[in-house]
Amino acid sequence: MASFPTVAGKVAIVTGSARGIGEEIAYELAKRGAKVMITFTSETSQSRADALVARIAALQNGATSASVRADLALPESPDIIVKATLAAFSTSTIDILVNNAGINLNCPLAALTSAAFDSVFDINVRGAFLMTRAVLPHLPATPGARIVNISSQGARRGFPDYTVYCASKAALEGFTRALAVELGGAGHTVNCVAPGPVRSEMMDMLPEGVVEFQKKRTPMQNRVGTTEDVAPIVAWLVEESSRWVTGQTIAAGGGIEVL
Repeated sequence: MASFPTVAGKVAIVTGSARGIGEEIAYELAKRGAKVMITFTSETSQSRADALVARIAALQNGATSASVRADLALPESPDIIVKATLAAFSTSTIDILVNNAGINLNCPLAALTSAAFDSVFDINVRGAFLMTRAVLPHLPATPGARIVNISSQGARRGFPDYTVYCASKAALEGFTRALAVELGGAGHTVNCVAPGPVRSEMMDMLPEGVVEFQKKRTPMQNRVGTTEDVAPIVAWLVEESSRWVTGQTIAAGGGIEVL
């Protein structure tokens, strides 16, 4: 467990943080002292969000958390999340934003509908754009804020039947680079973390042969990643020690693209 309060007192929003990578990122930031807003979409995730709030409280290290239900497929949700964050932590500033919320789609292009395309881009791309725009008026003047977007190895490597998903993550990386230039003068950093295969509920639905193929392509221990492998990388990017890193995409896949 990280015991050093490297982001103590910082206010953070982690979208899509009631499960998976987002949940672990929120917990990792809390272990380092942050005040974390947990966001989730479905009613069925309420109990998981509540459990994460309880886990963070049990740290007893000064970290606090709260949760808000908001569907980032809806354009009004980012403002709802920001208002809830400011109220929950009695603050006027937001120091950290992690745009983690996203959805996947396995569909050949010939069968793709406009509605399905929109559903992926509305959350994976527009959601991150609007979420970031909503926090801009609340970023601190000094020291700079930290924005981290969660991409995927799919942004730079093609996978059959994942054209829309891969395209959405590539768009997110382009957004990251442009925004890093736009916000750099104010001292804010913007980066991407691109996980490779990570053990998750989604991975559990994949054929075992696919998982084994991914393991063989991963030089580091020939295994798939875990959420605990990814979260500390995000945590470093929001710390002061990473202030000279911006506009970058950090691969977090155990070297899977080396081969």
